Amino acid sequence: MSFNDNAQLDTSQVESGGSGGLGGGGGGFPGGIQVGGGIGGLILLVLMLIFGGGKILGGGDSGGSAGGLQSQQLDSSQVAAAGQVNRNQFSQCKTGADANKNDVCLIVATVNSVQDYWQKTLPKYQMNYEPVRTVIYQGQTQSGCGTANSQVGPFYCPLDSKVYVDASFFQELQSKFGADGGQLAKEYVIAHEYGHHIQNLLGILNRAQQDPQGPNSGAVRVELMADCLAGTWVKHATETTDATGTPLLKAITEQDIKSALSAASAVGDDRIQEKMQGRVTPENWTHGSAEARMNWFSQGWQTGDINQCNTFGVDTVS
Repeated sequence: MSFNDNAQLDTSQVESGGSGGLGGGGGGFPGGIQVGGGIGGLILLVLMLIFGGGKILGGGDSGGSAGGLQSQQLDSSQVAAAGQVNRNQFSQCKTGADANKNDVCLIVATVNSVQDYWQKTLPKYQMNYEPVRTVIYQGQTQSGCGTANSQVGPFYCPLDSKVYVDASFFQELQSKFGADGGQLAKEYVIAHEYGHHIQNLLGILNRAQQDPQGPNSGAVRVELMADCLAGTWVKHATETTDATGTPLLKAITEQDIKSALSAASAVGDDRIQEKMQGRVTPENWTHGSAEARMNWFSQGWQTGDINQCNTFGVDTVS
């Protein structure tokens, strides 16, 4: 989706990270933590949960924390030689017109829109939204969940409540994974990671953690839920506004949806396994198949209903 040229961007919702430590996500890697899974990849950075009932949201208990989280360590030996996103780049991100021609500004604008959506949506379910910053970096930076680098891909760290995005990832999403490079393909990535933040706020992340792999595992169900939550944002994205009330985004087009679906499909476990190892091994899936990722994203944007994103309320998600 394209941004309205005159929409005003709020750069206070992002910060810069890089090899120089500009506003990174925290110190070194503490043992036994959990990362909100990266948008695509074979690295097992997954969130696991189990919950009952037919709805995700509703009245009543809205508490929760990210306590008791467990995961694998980010492998710092894989960190590439890094540059950094200069703070001055954010000064160029003033309007929607800037977001339409610059990927760093697109991240800023998407964060603005996604957070405005959740700020307006969660109170309808007797919950308050807690804003979080996105750290934009290039190469590597430190997060509360360890060293972030381009090989990990975008992710949400519940230990410092920040989203981490390598500014070069969108190019890789297109060249390496095969997404079409459209605006919504990129915006979907950001919205997916904020879906993990919503799961954190719901208290889902401290529920029973099991089934880390497999086509219908807990890990896959969490990732597909984040895809669906991203889809609900798409449904309501044109309702999001800047601080002056100006709509942030132009009307969604059929091509926008095709772009988002191309990204969802590109980061399906089966597609990645075919590229990386020449065969598909569903027992190792952590994010879901290309078809499942497209289906659950579509479920979100077609219904715009958070309660239709309960991936744990169905027998199979694949």
